[in-house]
Amino acid sequence: MRFIMLDTETTGLSPANGDRMVEIGAIEVHQRQVNMQCVFHQYINPQRSIPQEVVRIHGIDDQKVKDCPPFADIAEAFLQFIDGATLVIHNAPFDLGFIMHELVAAGLPSIDDVLVIDTLQVARKKYPHQRNNLNALCDRFEIDRGHRNLHGALLDSELLAEVYLSMTGGRQFALNAMDDARPASYFSRVKRRSATTKENIQLLPRRPAIAVPKEDQQAHEAMMVRIHQESDGATIWQ
Repeated sequence: MRFIMLDTETTGLSPANGDRMVEIGAIEVHQRQVNMQCVFHQYINPQRSIPQEVVRIHGIDDQKVKDCPPFADIAEAFLQFIDGATLVIHNAPFDLGFIMHELVAAGLPSIDDVLVIDTLQVARKKYPHQRNNLNALCDRFEIDRGHRNLHGALLDSELLAEVYLSMTGGRQFALNAMDDARPASYFSRVKRRSATTKENIQLLPRRPAIAVPKEDQQAHEAMMVRIHQESDGATIWQ
């Protein structure tokens, strides 16, 4: 069986509110062996500014990605890389929400039917009432993360591979490996608007927008990032 460990870094928490991916990393696990020769890694130009409070988390700023391609330019290569594989993601609704939103925006096929295993859900079933973020799981399984000062999609994918194998029986073949697999649409769904729907939305009455000071917006975004991290990815506003 072929699995793809996947992680993303973003400009914020919600693609519906204009946040975009800035990095995507994925590593193949085949026959329960991590294949570091089969890797997909790309920094992405989000075509918007990256808030400083988010830069402090993953270290990716506007300068680093200004000459990188937008997701639409690398989307087909990404789809080819994951073709036929089961995706393994820690907090799948978050990453899938961004990927599926970008695919819709690029007019590309959906990945609704791609099988996905959410290791956060698996960990919560195996270790209820405990911290189950990636750092905590690495510590639980004594996986070295000493080189991880900042978040990084490729590094997190590598750590996720070790966590997933440890949670599901190590390097030996596991008969129940697919028990937790669900289609991507189970975790996230992005509706494609028809022309009729768009026209109907435009006909709805609009209330004047409320002006929010920039410093209040930044403080709010920083708080949302903090809540998301401290809740082990359990936020529900994705």
